[in-house]
Amino acid sequence: MSGSFYITTPIFYVNDVPHIGHAYTEVAADVLARWHRQAGDDTWLLTGTDEHGQKIERTAAANGVTPKEWADRLVESAWKPVLETLDIANDDFIRTTDERHETAVAKFLQQLYDEGHIYEGEYEGYYCVGCEEYKQLDDLDLPEEGEFAGQYLCKIHSRPVEILKEKNYFFRMSDFEQPLLDLYESQPDFVQPDSVRNEIVQFVKQGLEDLSISRSSFDWGIKVPWDETHVVYVWFDALLNYVTATGWGSDPEQFPRRWPATHLVGKDIARFHAVIWPAMLMAAGLPVPKQVFGHGWLLVGGEKMSKSKLTGIAPSQITDVFGSDAFRYYFLSAITFGQDGSFSWEDLSARYQAELANGFGNLGSRVVAMIQKYRDGHVPDAAREAAIVDLEKTVTDAAHASIGKLAIHEALSSIARLVDALNGYVTDTQPWVLAKDPAQADRLDEVLATLHHGVGTLAVLYSPVMPQATAKLWAALGEPGSLEGQRVDRAWDRVGGGTVSALEPLFPRIELEASES
Repeated sequence: MSGSFYITTPIFYVNDVPHIGHAYTEVAADVLARWHRQAGDDTWLLTGTDEHGQKIERTAAANGVTPKEWADRLVESAWKPVLETLDIANDDFIRTTDERHETAVAKFLQQLYDEGHIYEGEYEGYYCVGCEEYKQLDDLDLPEEGEFAGQYLCKIHSRPVEILKEKNYFFRMSDFEQPLLDLYESQPDFVQPDSVRNEIVQFVKQGLEDLSISRSSFDWGIKVPWDETHVVYVWFDALLNYVTATGWGSDPEQFPRRWPATHLVGKDIARFHAVIWPAMLMAAGLPVPKQVFGHGWLLVGGEKMSKSKLTGIAPSQITDVFGSDAFRYYFLSAITFGQDGSFSWEDLSARYQAELANGFGNLGSRVVAMIQKYRDGHVPDAAREAAIVDLEKTVTDAAHASIGKLAIHEALSSIARLVDALNGYVTDTQPWVLAKDPAQADRLDEVLATLHHGVGTLAVLYSPVMPQATAKLWAALGEPGSLEGQRVDRAWDRVGGGTVSALEPLFPRIELEASES
């Protein structure tokens, strides 16, 4: 890769606490960022919080505090701590209440207004406070019975929408219908996966309406610079975080160094990022994002993870039992990145035992223990098995290529091939038998050197995914240099050798009952 890589998560609403659906996006972005850093790329990972809008204002009022007090409380007590819980190595954390953001948003808006892309008008429509979005009729359900019989409901939140009529300012988004279609055609990978891309293309082909970008019915937001009786529509405000955090309008060196970005988002907000956002950038004469990737939903009981539907699971409920490494590994290996995936405690526990405790973890422990037992901890300076050497390179190349196309699950599947091969190699060569025969000393050296180097390659390849376990393994393997200093795109290309030291179990055994408590 050897270039620049700027990746973002959505900025999350501070109206509630994080659940594993939020954590899924954070972990995926972090793994991609860590991989690119270790591949030598100039990498930047941005995350943060979205703190304006009617939903925040109402939630704060319900809790008897100001919106800013509510946002401060949630950011410090919930959102920043979850990054530590999950080992997220973000380079920046932006809040839409940051002065740097609010100043740049006003500047961006004024530019579009001055250049004729914004005009005053009136709008009436169905508005979902949960989505902070006006809805079309095909986005709504109309139940014939039950609590909300005869009322239009948002399909995402299953809650009644409100009818709003306001005098607002509008962004001439309809002007960008054809430029957007041209973008999707000329850059087929701009929106991925294909299922999301096809949906976006069809949406735009149906015709774009101009977008209401201000609200006057409440005042928790960034003031419209030429009319302070209005605040900026929360999505127009929030989307700009991706450029305000990297210095647009204030840092002429940082912004071109970072932009454009790869945006990881849930598929339900892909439309904002793949339609509204590039249209805004086109209007401002700025480059569009490198890519918008709309990943699938985490499902619990067949439904999308949701606090409002009581299906939200806090990340700490999992990490307190299995640890952050297992959390990171499980959600990125068990689910095809880009598709919906179901979560269950049973599947998590089964994969933890089979793939981590019995697979990767046990392999590392056995190899270290055998070198300690048979060679007093010194890694033999011997030729390595050609087939394993070749496989290390093959697996590294395959994993690196998969990461390049955001197929994290494919990368982990490739790395698992090396785990299986090394475990099979132990079974086939039986080092404990070779150790009993002095005539087989050279063969034992070859086997142990092969296993040690192979496990070292696994430590490098898995380090972006499981930073804690791989750091412990790397230290026990005794190879020269730091783990972070190893090129993940050339994980196999190392001198190896060293002296091993004691290694505690990387993934201690856990009873399933403990995870269900």
